[in-house]
Amino acid sequence: MSNDENDLKGMKGRILSGARPTGRQHIGNYFGALKNWVSLQDSYQCFYFVADIHAMTTLNDTKDLELNTREMVLDWLAAGLDPEKSVLFVQSQVPEVTELHTYLSMVTPMGWLQRVPSFKEQLRANGDGMNYGLVGYPVLQTADIIIYKADTVPVGRDQVPHVELSREIVRRFNGEFGEIFPEPEALLSKSPSIIGTDGQNKMSKSLDNHIELAATPEETRARVKTMMTDPQRARRTDPGRPWVCNVYALHQLFSSEATQLEVHEACTNATIGCVEDKDLLAKSINETLEPFREKRRELENKPNVVDEALREGNEKAKAIAIATMEEVREAIGFIK
Repeated sequence: MSNDENDLKGMKGRILSGARPTGRQHIGNYFGALKNWVSLQDSYQCFYFVADIHAMTTLNDTKDLELNTREMVLDWLAAGLDPEKSVLFVQSQVPEVTELHTYLSMVTPMGWLQRVPSFKEQLRANGDGMNYGLVGYPVLQTADIIIYKADTVPVGRDQVPHVELSREIVRRFNGEFGEIFPEPEALLSKSPSIIGTDGQNKMSKSLDNHIELAATPEETRARVKTMMTDPQRARRTDPGRPWVCNVYALHQLFSSEATQLEVHEACTNATIGCVEDKDLLAKSINETLEPFREKRRELENKPNVVDEALREGNEKAKAIAIATMEEVREAIGFIK
């Protein structure tokens, strides 16, 4: 066993999760995944990676790929991911994963891929223009997990079918070549789905309905001011319905219980308008995110902080991947 693996002993299990490099993270990214990742690193062996190869399935232009990777990892570090506790690395820096992807693709029936919900969605959206990378996405995803012998994958309920497919692929591969890989288990996370400032769609940079974690207080206030509120509240004197208002939904994440109670009562009694309500929300968001923003500024002033974290993580991830692939090649029977 390597020193890196010895350092990770005594934990519950090995987690693997990743994110496409989309640059600066928004509050949907934080509550949807990042916050959970930070909490898991004290209990599990955590491997978190930048999914830059996966990103190519939908990217038409890769000119910002490197910048977006650095910006995203900087947010990870500022949010509390610790390179001393977790392995932070870049997918493309461990090319062994693409080799394993090739071998797994040889034992994965097309029918398995065609029944994945995301395949059907992409087929409807792209038709004959759907690229091979999108079709084989779940196979590469499986390789990402098992090349590090990860046994746990934190996901939302909508992602469980992907983990189940990974388990099927592992069973098929192990059945053909021997018990090499553990079957990964889904670790369900109770992550709220954050609706964007448009009040309709999930928060997304592509839809430009997001609020960045690293935004300035002024930028945050400007974004909050654009938020949709209760559509039935046409005038300030109309009683509001906080339970259908996206501004109030964010109050529940960022504001104190006292502020939430105050806003709920004032809104339902029409003693506060939507503009005032948004001002209160912007204040709460800025106060909550200030420690993160301060930490990020500190990290930005440290030369090579992202490069160093990724260099160490890439080396740890690659050492495990190399050992795994030696085992895989021997099990398949390739000439030495």
